[in-house]
Amino acid sequence: MSKKPKQHPTALHEKEGVSDSEITNTSAINSIKSKRQSQPTTDDLVNAILKGDITALSRAITLVESTNPQHLQKANAIIKQCLPHANKSVRIGITGVPGVGKSTFIEAFGTHLTHLGKKVAVLAVDPSSSLTKGSILGDKTRMEDLVKDKNAFIRPSASGTSLGGVARKTRESIILCEAAGFDTIVIETVGVGQSETAVHSMVDFFLLLQLAGAGDELQGIKRGIIEMADAIAINKADGDNLKKAKLAKVEFNRALHMYPAKDSGWQPKVMLCSALNEDGISEIWELIETYISEAKNNTFFEQKRNEQNKFWLLQTIDDRLKSDFYNTSEIKKELTNQLALIESGKTTPFAAAELLLKLKG
Repeated sequence: MSKKPKQHPTALHEKEGVSDSEITNTSAINSIKSKRQSQPTTDDLVNAILKGDITALSRAITLVESTNPQHLQKANAIIKQCLPHANKSVRIGITGVPGVGKSTFIEAFGTHLTHLGKKVAVLAVDPSSSLTKGSILGDKTRMEDLVKDKNAFIRPSASGTSLGGVARKTRESIILCEAAGFDTIVIETVGVGQSETAVHSMVDFFLLLQLAGAGDELQGIKRGIIEMADAIAINKADGDNLKKAKLAKVEFNRALHMYPAKDSGWQPKVMLCSALNEDGISEIWELIETYISEAKNNTFFEQKRNEQNKFWLLQTIDDRLKSDFYNTSEIKKELTNQLALIESGKTTPFAAAELLLKLKG
């Protein structure tokens, strides 16, 4: 009779639990629980952020992203105190179709910058499900080396229902990261769509990652996004794909010369890179430095920052009006009634909207 093969334990193998130690210090446990439940004051958080405390920075961003009115009030106070210490970074937006290798590129790019002595904050916006509202928030998993770098900070945020997938409070998160001493802010978008328009309105340099050999390169992405790009980097330009990448570079260079000149006077460049092999990363950073230097010399840098602040003033007003509207108790009650009337065919969406708006007015 043959013996059964020995069963090796797996991660799913059930083990006997650990019993409470007889020497467990109850007071120590209560002390730890108390500290976890205690909420630091606004001044405590601001002072810690200005000292570069990552934990305080994370807690402040959580407050900024919260929809709780009490959290909003505290977040606004923190941002107000941090604002004088902000606006000293280079803000870079990075986008590209899913599968282009954004996370791999950002890890290689961020690591290169930290080796140069830079402090890098990555604000990665994860797409939220329109059904469950949930997000995977897996950027820290995909950037496993950068996340361990003491000069880097990675913050994945759920896009929610905000414009095209850009987290509603990304702009405020930038301010907090700058106050914490991060001199390079990288914003990764969820993909190709309206999110690029929003990101473009909050960064100094907009980098579009592209793939070669994925079909008709010039038709595979919206014209408007190419127009916004300050540079195009063709990623995965290695191995058998190198020849295709070089051909794609020629095509994109031809296309870029057909677009209107930018207000900055900058002519967008096309670069080749392999994030996996870390090829071309330093050249892309040098290109960004050249752009920033030229933009500051011709005053476009300051002009663009001023335009961005005006845009975000109007965007903030829109967000606040919308939030106030839906959080009004009378509106909440009547909205339920109007939805039921629409479902039964007793009113129209337009008549219901008119009624609700008059209630708020």
